[in-house]
Parts: sequence; C-alpha cells; structure tokens
Amino acid sequence: MSARIYYQEDCNLSMLEGKKVAIIGYGSQGHAHALNLKESGVDVIVGLYQGSKSWAKAESQGLKVYTASEAAKLADIIMILINDEKQAAMYKKDIEPNLKEGDMLMFAHGFCIHYGQIVPPSYVDVAMVAPKGPGHTVRSEYLEGKGVPCLVAIQQDATGKALDRALAYALGIGGARAGVLETTFRVETETDLFGEQAVLCGGVCALMQAGFEVLTEAGYDARNAYFECIHEMKLIVDLIYQSGFEGMRYSVSNTAEYGDYITGPKIITEETKKNMRKILSDIQDGTFAKDWLSENAVGAPKFSAMRKLALEHPSEQIGSEIRKLYSWSTEDKLINN
Repeated sequence: MSARIYYQEDCNLSMLEGKKVAIIGYGSQGHAHALNLKESGVDVIVGLYQGSKSWAKAESQGLKVYTASEAAKLADIIMILINDEKQAAMYKKDIEPNLKEGDMLMFAHGFCIHYGQIVPPSYVDVAMVAPKGPGHTVRSEYLEGKGVPCLVAIQQDATGKALDRALAYALGIGGARAGVLETTFRVETETDLFGEQAVLCGGVCALMQAGFEVLTEAGYDARNAYFECIHEMKLIVDLIYQSGFEGMRYSVSNTAEYGDYITGPKIITEETKKNMRKILSDIQDGTFAKDWLSENAVGAPKFSAMRKLALEHPSEQIGSEIRKLYSWSTEDKLINN
C-alpha cells in the first residue's frame, strides 16, 4: 500500500491554537521553522544554550528566546533542530525534566529516536516533520507563497492527536503547500542516511573529484577540469530537479545523451551497487550510527582530520579562484571563499 500524501486541505492550523511551540536551535532549519510558524500566526519561541551567537539574531527577527530548558518548560510542542550528535545530551539535561503529560516532542530527522539515543516517556506524542530541502529554501519558498515538500511520521501517539498536530505544524512551515508524505522514523532515517552517503554527498563529491583528478593527471588545465566536472553539475541537477532524467536528456546535446547511455553503466557497475548495499546494511544494523556516535564521544578527531584533508584537495583550491568569476554568487554565500 502506497503512503498517503497530505495537502493544505488535510491540515488544520487550529490544532496549534493555544499551544506554545519551542524551536530548539536556530541554524539552517531552526530559523526557517521559527519564522515561518511565527508568520503563520503560531505562538513560537526559540530555545538556545546560554551564550549562543544565534541568540541576538533570533531576537532581532522578532522572536522570544530562552535557554533550551526554559523553552521546554514553557512549551507544549518542542521541535529539536540541533545536530544529531548533540541531541541526546541536550535532551537528557534540558528537555526530559521539563516534559509534561500531553506535550509533543518533534524532530526533523529520525536518527536519535530510531537508534535509541532518545527514549521519550510514554505520556508525550513523538512526531517528525522533515522538510526535504535546506532551511534557507524552506524559508524562501514560504516567502514566495510556496513550500518545500515534507515527510511526516508518528512514533508515539499519547494524545490521539499526534498526526493532526504534526500536519498543522507542516502547514505552519509551508510544507503542506507542496505536499506532506507519510512515512516512519525508521524509513526516513535509513533512506536519508543512505541517500546522503551513497549519492548526494559521498557519491557525488567523490565522483566529481575523481573526474577532476583524471583530467588534471592527464595534463589538462585544472580550471577546465573544474568547469567540466564540478561547476556544470548544478546545471544538470537543476534540469533533473525540474523535469526528471527525460527533461535533462532533452536539454543536453545528442552527443551528451549518447555518452550518458554508453558510459554511465561503466562508472556505476554491479560492484558499485554491491558497495551501496553494504552501506545500506551498515545503516540498517546500526553500524554507522555506532561509529558516528563513538567518534563524537572522543571529540571527533578522525572527523576533524578528514574535514581538514578534504579542504586541501586541489579542486577546492582551484574552485575558490573560479568562483570569484561568478558575479551572480556574491550574495548569501555560506562561506567566504
């Protein structure tokens, strides 16, 4: 049976009337959720740690800010939007002692619930509303009267109203304008981690950098290699995003389309899929989660070393030069390079 998709007419914002919503964290997703809910007429506050650099920013944007502990005590609905690896400790210290019967605990990713890092009491609702896009897009689409599709999942329905409340929340952040797909914490967590690792981040970055290396090792100018293997990726992905693989293939040259058909299977082989299945297995059985949490428990030295090494890749060096040519990309840059 296929999962249901909910739209605006299936959601009732009045389910949040008289409820105070606390957004814990004010990063990419946090600021978007808080501002969208506020502008939808929801009573929303922000919870941060004392000394957070986001505190003044949230206040300047018209939001009331408290410590995470104070926000949890005041709120009826608590959405946790801080990094996965920090959630369990923060929950234990600031959220758990302040949960009241009938409260709703919310997440935008199922990691900590699915892997048992957070085990809520039986008297609260536990739900997920996960926008399928970065926070700045959740915000910009909302401002344009549109929305980013969301996933919704109910892990625990103590009040009998968990789904209705979660759908109201999805409507409040603009997601119901696009569509809200019903799922589970397990499915969202496992597919999200797999997509990030095997395709969207791990797969795509490794593919682009390997192409860059093959061209530069063959003696081609690094700038040409950057344009052909990295820069143009956005053009292709935008076409796929808009019109699927068919639309992309319609838009590129016949030469490119022919090369697509004969070469793709040589790059992504059965051996590649075998490795992907192993990645999925490690996610399903908790191996990846255990490794990631263990890494953070000792201060993340391996992660920090890999991050430093990645910054030293030649494609990063040449990329910072090439991007200075992009007159259209000087605004809203994530990092200054």
